[in-house]
Amino acid sequence: MDSKKIVLSKPTAKDGMAVNLLVASCPPLDTNSVYCNLLQASHFSETSVAASLEDGELVGFVSGYIIPNQSDTLFVWQVAVSEKARGQGLAKRMVSSLLERSSCSGVRYIETSITAANDGSWALFRRLADQLNAPLEESVMFDKQTHFNGLHDTEHLVRIGPIVL
Repeated sequence: MDSKKIVLSKPTAKDGMAVNLLVASCPPLDTNSVYCNLLQASHFSETSVAASLEDGELVGFVSGYIIPNQSDTLFVWQVAVSEKARGQGLAKRMVSSLLERSSCSGVRYIETSITAANDGSWALFRRLADQLNAPLEESVMFDKQTHFNGLHDTEHLVRIGPIVL
């Protein structure tokens, strides 16, 4: 698949169900309710990206938001890329496109949370830090025992920045 045929845009509520199905097809990502994905695609459209083929099929999605009381920090909630669009740098392209938006003009830091076993996400955010020539710091955000009662792996906070756009 040619990445040039993939169009990046702001999502709309019409993308919510497709987002839900895409995330479900991308383990180890945690699925959310369709309602949550509808809110991501509508309320958070300024800080989210939908990647679609020319026929409208959703093949990638990034959800994010500016952290309340931290207007210089974009939190990337989830990054999903369909099997058919992997290996083309689409995830990095989607996150990079967010940084170019006026809604992210004051962003100096990118944060996300990643489980230790999610090699794809670690690789993505390390490449992004390299591209931005910015340091990457890691700490525990949500602990397996303290926050998840042992039912979910620890989520590590990854912080990139400061970045200069």
